[in-house]
Amino acid sequence: MSNQTQLDRFKAVTDFLRDRFKDDITAKDVEEIAYYSYRNINRIFRALQHETIGQYIKRLKLEKAAEYLKYSDAAISDIALDIGYSDIAAFSKAFKNQFQCSPLAFREVQHLKLEITQKASGTATLFQTPELPFEIEELPVLEVLYLEYQGAYENLKGIQDTWNQLIAYAHQQGLLTADTLYLAEILDDDEITDSLNCRLNTAIVLEKPLSFPLEGFFKTKPIESQKYVKFVHKGSHETCMDTYDSIYAQWMVHVQKEFADKPILEFYVNDEADTPKEELLTEIHIPILA
Repeated sequence: MSNQTQLDRFKAVTDFLRDRFKDDITAKDVEEIAYYSYRNINRIFRALQHETIGQYIKRLKLEKAAEYLKYSDAAISDIALDIGYSDIAAFSKAFKNQFQCSPLAFREVQHLKLEITQKASGTATLFQTPELPFEIEELPVLEVLYLEYQGAYENLKGIQDTWNQLIAYAHQQGLLTADTLYLAEILDDDEITDSLNCRLNTAIVLEKPLSFPLEGFFKTKPIESQKYVKFVHKGSHETCMDTYDSIYAQWMVHVQKEFADKPILEFYVNDEADTPKEELLTEIHIPILA
């Protein structure tokens, strides 16, 4: 879709829905954001997102519930209320339709997976490698220019294509310097969100506010100040998941911090164009509660 006005309105609606999906959003709320009738913006939304606004909101609610079930000990009834379900039976039915199991069964399976991973990692640590070192770090507010990738995280070519588009645009606008910070914002858990809907923001940190209007799907936003546990992955991006497995396996024993409901950040320390794959460094920032 080349119409910039329609793109801007679609972006405004998606940003609004992601910020407010737990609330009781009405058609009037959407119309006030989109400056279109609900019927017309829903048509645009479906063409670009491949699901209706209602389906999108419902999916976000249930995926957030799954995250809470996986990473917290909150009561299922409290989780249902938090994401906007006052009827626990309705929540359980919707959850089962989405994930093919009840909320309780989902939580039990996730905890079992974690126990198995911890035991396997413990054996590996004992005979092969030490635990991963980490630091607690609080990042300041970061103003970023970003472009969203949507799809499977295993699709490295698709992610690289998104990076190439972002870098080409930033270069065209004179935004890149030797000190530019490159990062990815991991928005979804691919064990919860269907691979077609997983989202990742490729981003650069801006040194100053932009003085020109953005085009297409490029956007800016602040990443608010947040405390993180920082790990370092050394090696190719293809092997990064091994480091994530080690992080989560040792989390409860060695890190003992509570996850914050924020995206994971990955900072890319060196340039893969002139760095051997085995020497690439990725700083993985896992958000935690203060």
